[in-house]
Amino acid sequence: MHIDILTLFPEVFPAFLGHSILGIAQEKGLVDFRLWNIRDFTQDKHKKVDDRPFGGGPGMVLRPEPVFRAIEEVEKEVPGTVPPRKILLSPQGTRFNQSMARELAREPRLMLLCGHYEGFDERIRQGFDFLEVSIGDYVLSGGEVPAMVIIDALVRLVPGALGDEFSTVSESFSEMLGEPPVLLEYPQYTRPREFRGMSVPEVLLSGDHEKIRKWRLEQARLRTCQRRPDLLRE
Repeated sequence: MHIDILTLFPEVFPAFLGHSILGIAQEKGLVDFRLWNIRDFTQDKHKKVDDRPFGGGPGMVLRPEPVFRAIEEVEKEVPGTVPPRKILLSPQGTRFNQSMARELAREPRLMLLCGHYEGFDERIRQGFDFLEVSIGDYVLSGGEVPAMVIIDALVRLVPGALGDEFSTVSESFSEMLGEPPVLLEYPQYTRPREFRGMSVPEVLLSGDHEKIRKWRLEQARLRTCQRRPDLLRE
């Protein structure tokens, strides 16, 4: 998988991309990240990327010229590959979830466009076939954090990125034990067996895999009912 990240602040990404599962995925050659500074695609000496909105109002709006150049030039940077699936990070977009993460994890190439300030000139939306994505019903200062959320969620689904190929199967919002992808993950325990008066459930120590499977499924249903009953109604 090849992921291009277009942003005004590329310096915030390297530490995040270089550690844990994302770093391991790069070392294995499973994913390639490339950072692009939108300011590098301006054509004036001040590298101006924003301006005041027509019609008045607060804040600044990202201008179309540098964004168009960035997208068009970056798209040609990896010859021989398919055109990237273009994602625009926006609070107005479709809500990101595990189902979308699975869909995007199958794409060979993605391009993430991170906005900032008051948003994008509308012609940027009109000029490209974007999938607009939001990570929640709130507003952030820019698209960098949403981009990190999406990258983390989908790269771990790339085959080989995790040490155990079944690690993602039993997680919250995943297809667990044949159930629809609507259950939260069951409780997990590790050593010691006793800690401050709290014990590991005996069923997990029984060695009976069928009993353990049924207990985990029951606990997942119970936890979903208690914490996210809306998932059971979908």
